[in-house]
Amino acid sequence: MHYTFALAGNQNSGKTTLFNQLTGSNQHVGNWPGVTVEQKTGTMLHHHHGSQTHIGLPWRVRRNKSNDIIPPKYSDVTIVDLPGIYSLSPYSLEEIVSRNYIVKDKPDVVINIIDATSLERNLYLSLQLLQLSRPVVIALNMMDEVETRGDAIDIVGLEKILGVPVVPICARKGEGLDELVRRTMEVAKSKQLPAKIDICQGAAHKALHAISHLIENSAAAHDMMPLYAATKLFEGDQPLADELGLSSATMHIIEEILTAMEKEVGMERAAVMADTRYRYIERLLKTTYTRGITEGDSTTDRIDKILTHRALSIPVFLLMMLLVFYITFGPIGIWVADGFAALVDRGIDLIATALANWQVAAWVQDLVVSGALMGVGSVLSFMPTILILFLLLSVLEDSGYMARAAFLMDNPLRKIGLNGRAFIPMMMGFGCTVPAVMSARSMNTQRDRRFTIMLTPFMSCGAKVPIYALFTSAFFPGNQVLVMSGLYLLGILVSIAAGLLLKRFVFHGDAAPFIMELPTYRLPTIANVARQMWDKAKDFIRRAFTVIFIATMMVWFLQSFTFTFAPAATMEESMLGIIAGFIAPIFAPAGFGSVEASTAVITGILAKESVVSTLAVLSGVDAESSQMLVTLHSIFPSTLSAVSFLIFILLYMPCVAAYAAMRREMESTRWAFSTVALQTGLAWVISTLVFQLGTLLGLG
Repeated sequence: MHYTFALAGNQNSGKTTLFNQLTGSNQHVGNWPGVTVEQKTGTMLHHHHGSQTHIGLPWRVRRNKSNDIIPPKYSDVTIVDLPGIYSLSPYSLEEIVSRNYIVKDKPDVVINIIDATSLERNLYLSLQLLQLSRPVVIALNMMDEVETRGDAIDIVGLEKILGVPVVPICARKGEGLDELVRRTMEVAKSKQLPAKIDICQGAAHKALHAISHLIENSAAAHDMMPLYAATKLFEGDQPLADELGLSSATMHIIEEILTAMEKEVGMERAAVMADTRYRYIERLLKTTYTRGITEGDSTTDRIDKILTHRALSIPVFLLMMLLVFYITFGPIGIWVADGFAALVDRGIDLIATALANWQVAAWVQDLVVSGALMGVGSVLSFMPTILILFLLLSVLEDSGYMARAAFLMDNPLRKIGLNGRAFIPMMMGFGCTVPAVMSARSMNTQRDRRFTIMLTPFMSCGAKVPIYALFTSAFFPGNQVLVMSGLYLLGILVSIAAGLLLKRFVFHGDAAPFIMELPTYRLPTIANVARQMWDKAKDFIRRAFTVIFIATMMVWFLQSFTFTFAPAATMEESMLGIIAGFIAPIFAPAGFGSVEASTAVITGILAKESVVSTLAVLSGVDAESSQMLVTLHSIFPSTLSAVSFLIFILLYMPCVAAYAAMRREMESTRWAFSTVALQTGLAWVISTLVFQLGTLLGLG
């Protein structure tokens, strides 16, 4: 029999880590129907890897007489990773998607992942899931941290009170997963429903049950539990009220019940329900949870006293970013990149020698070596630099620091009309614009989503790193870190200026309130960081041998032939020279009106890495060679023209894949086109101003 398990939990509860452990690479990523919220589904693995034992923890892996791990016999299971949410209220797309899936699609079991170090906050969602009357298993994650802190959780007591299986796990280490799967399968086969628990007292209890009896028939007709529906109406859930189709008379009675309750309690209805849940959780934890470390004494609290300090937090953040750039572009990054580039060059030389020895036709040798290998190899040479940058950003994210950075940036971002949640897409923009734009789905309103997407591409993506590395080594030897840091800072400053303009003329009003959990600091796991590194490397190599390869071939062909398809004797005679001749004057005021520079800008629209490969193909030399540095000085006769070109590359429209993501996430071609037009226009204006003012001041 085929089963479907849904993973539900708060953000930063380890839900995605558990999903990766259960499914491995057997995943499919798409969108939920009708909305731009990411949907992850996967097939459960036949078994789990790694040690599953841990001293002092109440779970053990099953082994045979030869001490081999006995894999669970559950493989015909689909795992659905629901969006991270804090409640089932209809205030965000993520909450609506999760609620609709559980209520309407009816997974066989909902696995509720709870951060065991923050039970009070996590159980708030658990109480709502239990009201849905769907089979539920609670996975208490991060139990290793609970033990480290000296805390104690009465697992049996929790199971008894909540009426559902509670399984302690550590998803990061793969501990307890066999037991979790076994208990979940038992619940799926038996269709065990949660026991009914009554969390309300006093006036709230009377009001809730009065509403429940009043709408019992309507709820049953829509396959909802009356108590769940009553709770949602209690909280003012208008979408659910519309779905039930209650008459105006019934809604009037409900309003009278709730108004009377508010007068008796002296509190607004939504606040009453939140207070009721937290009071129940407080009573529950008094009998099942013992804290070992007093509040404020944990390692996380001590670190946060520095990293979130009112005066020190921003300087510490800037120092961390500077350290990231120093490691990536400084001596360490240069040493790694040079070593890898030497290997790539050696490979190209071997292939070129082999083709010459085999007496392959000259035009084929030129196509393979000067076209394909020179272009793709020039981009691959910079792969270590990009991977080092991704590695450091992954470590900061997995450690829990990035959530603090979002918290710190909330106040500055509000001055341009956004909130701290926008920091995450913007920070991801330093890696790749496509997932950064997609992550803007987490913004609560369409205004905030579109606003964030319009500013995110100003963050310099990782694909531009090879361009910066090439130009800074040619024009700023010894000052690469300083110049690259300046480029990243300029992108941020331009995004701030653009944000202020957009707030003034386009996006009026204030951003939605921002609430975000600050997770416990954790050492990043090698497996998780390695998985992210492999994903980035795989994507980079795929792009190198698809989009960049095609762009390189196009440049070689257009450079090598005339419009009559005769071999071109000079660049000016070629198709590329004639086409670029029409485009180059546009960039002349900015100081880079050459055919080579104009062509690189155009191919950069396909993929930013293509800028380097295009310059390499047009020059006929490898990007890492000393000849390339000489060639760049001939294409860009002054340092000022090179700086102007770098500024334009930094700010102009992202690649076509990013544009497609913008169009999809903004749900509007007009908005997406306006975004790239704004970026490209600003890029031309700023680079032109820099070049013209620099020339007037004699800085050329």
